[in-house]
Amino acid sequence: MSRELLIALAFSLAMTLSFEIAFFLITGKRNKKDLLLVVMVNILTNPVVVLAYWLAYFYTNWNTIIVLIPLEIFAVLTEGVYYNKYGQSFKRPFIFALSANAFSFAIGFLIQRF
Repeated sequence: MSRELLIALAFSLAMTLSFEIAFFLITGKRNKKDLLLVVMVNILTNPVVVLAYWLAYFYTNWNTIIVLIPLEIFAVLTEGVYYNKYGQSFKRPFIFALSANAFSFAIGFLIQRF
């Protein structure tokens, strides 16, 4: 794996963690175990999603939206399952996962555009 790819993956994970931790706090959650869970599920899903996206981008002619949608669905469902099973303060874990990912995605999108 190239150094540039590792740096890109690390940067993406760091940004995602920052945004999703911020979302966690903005929504009024303060449970330390749930905060750790947010960090852990993003360490699990973010590198997979980002790597799969970039591999598809560089090695196929697929439309990026067609690639991105299933990958984001995978992330939301995976995170929702973990929040549901292990979370202590997630009343609607799949809605939280969807909202956190949408928040993170939107901020990342805006940063890339400006």
